[in-house]
Amino acid sequence: MIEFLFFALVAGGLGWLLRRKHRQRTAAGSPAGIPGMARTPAGAGRWRPGRLYADPGAARWQPGRGPAVSLAGARATAVRMPSVREGISINPGSRIVACALEGGGTMEIAVMPLDLRGLLEAVPQEADQAGRAD
Repeated sequence: MIEFLFFALVAGGLGWLLRRKHRQRTAAGSPAGIPGMARTPAGAGRWRPGRLYADPGAARWQPGRGPAVSLAGARATAVRMPSVREGISINPGSRIVACALEGGGTMEIAVMPLDLRGLLEAVPQEADQAGRAD
């Protein structure tokens, strides 16, 4: 009988802690930026998690570790779904946007379909791809 009382107290304490943590996260709001995965150069390298920030004037990619990559002057050249192999590393339901950077480099950014519009607003598409975004 004592163990039932003990387990009830532990369950009540755990419920209180979880509810308190949930309220703190709700009060803090969602973080800024668009979450996603990126790799540089496009088609090679590893997918790295990070966030895309559409700051006034210039967008930037902030990886989880390392310096930010400026997307000023970058253009989205293609939008596609991930291959089966890529789907193992990133969410298979995401969309991959290939970008041509201003300095001549390339980058691929994978975001969820609901975030695709925000990404394409931050990194405009080339003129021949403007009407074909998914």
